[in-house]
Formats: sequence, C-alpha cells, structure tokens
Amino acid sequence: MFNKDRWREIIEVLTTNVWRTIFTAFGVCWGIFILIVLLAAGKGLENGIKQDFGNIATNTMFMWTRATTKGYEGLPKGRRFEFKIDDVQAIRDNVPDLRFISPRNQLGGFGGNNNVVRGIRTGAYNVYGDYPEIINQDPMAVTSGRFLNYNDINEKRKVAIIGQGVKNDLYDKDEDAIGTYIKIQGVNFMVIGTYKKSNSGGGEEGQKEIFVPFTSFSQAFNRGEDVGWMAITANDGSSISQLKDKIVAEMKKRHKVHPEDTRAVGYFDLYEQYNRVESLFGALKAVAYIVGIMVLLSGIIGVSNIMLIVVKERTKEIGIRRALGEQPWSIKKQILMESIFLTLISGMVGIIFGSLVIFGINSLLDNVGPVDMFMSPSVSVGVVSGALTILMVSGLLAGFIPAQSAIRVRPIEALRTE
Repeated sequence: MFNKDRWREIIEVLTTNVWRTIFTAFGVCWGIFILIVLLAAGKGLENGIKQDFGNIATNTMFMWTRATTKGYEGLPKGRRFEFKIDDVQAIRDNVPDLRFISPRNQLGGFGGNNNVVRGIRTGAYNVYGDYPEIINQDPMAVTSGRFLNYNDINEKRKVAIIGQGVKNDLYDKDEDAIGTYIKIQGVNFMVIGTYKKSNSGGGEEGQKEIFVPFTSFSQAFNRGEDVGWMAITANDGSSISQLKDKIVAEMKKRHKVHPEDTRAVGYFDLYEQYNRVESLFGALKAVAYIVGIMVLLSGIIGVSNIMLIVVKERTKEIGIRRALGEQPWSIKKQILMESIFLTLISGMVGIIFGSLVIFGINSLLDNVGPVDMFMSPSVSVGVVSGALTILMVSGLLAGFIPAQSAIRVRPIEALRTE
C-alpha cells in the first residue's frame, strides 16, 4: 500500500493516456455528483415542507362539530350541536394517553370586518379564547411580557397576548405594548405579552393573532359553556391516529349522535398527514439512491472495461514480471489498486463538485430569501461516508475481473505477444 514504486507505476499507467482516463473517470464522477445533488434537493424539499409544520406538536388532532346526517334517539337529522367545556374532562377521563386537550373559541379573522381597535387604528385579526396549554401545541416565542396562566383562567381576567404583526399595526415602532389596552369587539383587554411564531405555515397572518383566556372570552362574547373546537395531543409513544376513534365515539355518545354518522364530528389528524409527508420523502430518497447508483454503476462498468483494455495492453509487461518471479497476488493487487484509485479520485471530485453546487444554492437562497417549499438543501456526513464506501466497493468490483484476467496470463504466451 505504501510502496512508492507501486504508486509511481499507478500514476504512470493512468497518465499514459490522459484523455482516456479523464473520460473514464467522468462516468464515476457524474454518478456520485447526481447522487449527491438528488439527495440534497430531496432534503431541501423536505426541509421546506416540514418548515410549514414548524414546531407544532405533530401528534395532534383538531376536532369540531357539524350538522348531523342521521336521526338518533328521537332527534332529527340536520341538527346542529356544540361541544361543551365538560366534554374536555369527559375525554380526559375516558381516553387514556392524552397529553393536552385544549378547548378553543375563535372570532374575527383575515378578510373580515375590523374587530380590534386601539385609538384611531383598527385591524381584522383572529382572536382565540384559549387555555395555557395551547403554547405547547402551537409553540410561539414570547418576546415580551408573559403568556396566559391559570390565574387568568380562574379569575376571568380580560388580558391579551398579541402577535408581532398586531403590534406593528396598532403601535408605533418603539412603543411598549405591555400594560396598554386594546378593544376587541367593544370589550377592553389589557395587553400582557407579545409573541412571535417561528413556523412559516401561517406566514405573516400567523403573527397577526390575539390570545385571551378561554373563560373571559366566553364571558365577554356570550359563548357560555360552548367550545368551538379542540386541539388534542397524545402522549409521546402513543399515536393520536389510534386514539381518535375513541375520542370521536365519546363525543357522539355525549351529544346523542348516531354512531354511524361520519359527518357530525369533523376532525383533522395532523399526525396522519405528517406521516404521509414522511413516507413521501422516504420514497423520494429511495428514488434518488436508485437513480444515482444506476448512473454510478454505468461509470463503474466503464472503469472495468478500460481496466480490461489496460490489462490487454500490458500483457507482455505482466508476462515479464511473472517470468521474473512476481507472485500472481502482487499483480492482482496492482490492478485492484489502480481501479480503486481511479474510482476513488473520480468519486471525490464528484463529491466536491456536488458540495460546491449545494453551497451555491444555499448562498443564492440566503441572498434572495426563502423559496416556498424549498430550503437548506444538504447531505449528511453519513451520506458522504456512505458514498465513499460505495466508491471503495465499486473500485474493487471494477478491478476484480481485469485483475483475474491479468493473473491468468501465462508468462510464455505473454512474452510472445507483440
């Protein structure tokens, strides 16, 4: 391995016909380049899609009510009903392995009438009546003040946490919002905190939301015991997809809904959607590996063919070495080392060019800003290590047949070769 004469011979053989060596190496280089770029592109797409989920607890479902489609226990079809605050405790008592159950109410929103006023400034924002647990299901960074707590809930305090977008609309640039009042549909609420969401799923509108205590929301806007919808998160190690049927069945039972009425209780299983995305990117990664390895294989076949030609050209040389007493294994090792060296160097050039392309794309994204559903393309060190391993194995395979051909050369016959 560390014999200078052997390495000098390898370099001499590969540089005897430079263009042939370059074109042979290009096949391997291109295969590894395609593999690296495809995997990086897949990772960039995966990062972009997952960014839309942000830090939201993905093991979560959202549940709401709709009109019934079947009559039941003397009640007509087409009946509307609402969840009640007591339903939360009923779910907690009857369905195990749930981490958070957050009843929610909502009013206003983008595109609606202006529902929030401060001084002469107004705006249309989503206003949510929530419990403190919601910050664990829809994470946000509290940039000043604090978030809701159970003292706010128990005492029905008229306090509010506003998004950075709301603050930008209703306040001057350097004005402190903490301790000031905003009027939500004619009811005064004191601002106790501001927040900023890290996920991009809601975009700018995700920063234009207001959170108030569920109890004070119900009291101020005459919602009584009604619950608009619920966000329910399962414990780690449990799947909300496996628990949702029990949750829905419990709600149907409590509100006298026909067990076979599939429309009356609506839900969205975020965990199921997230798993579909995971499966999709698993399939894309598999396709990238298959395409890259197939292209690489064509390059390896090219290396093997060229090595066979090289062995044919060196038949007389091999015969002389055999006649002088060189062992077959020494000749075989020489051919294998030449093949591995050519393959490894070609692949490393492909990895370098692939890395430069990835670096260029990331630099471009940094300059022009994020692109929808695509961000931070990259490949892991494990992928690069795997690629180098593939190159080593490929070099051995590419050189094996030419090496076997070389050691089958008989010295007498080789010396007769012109």
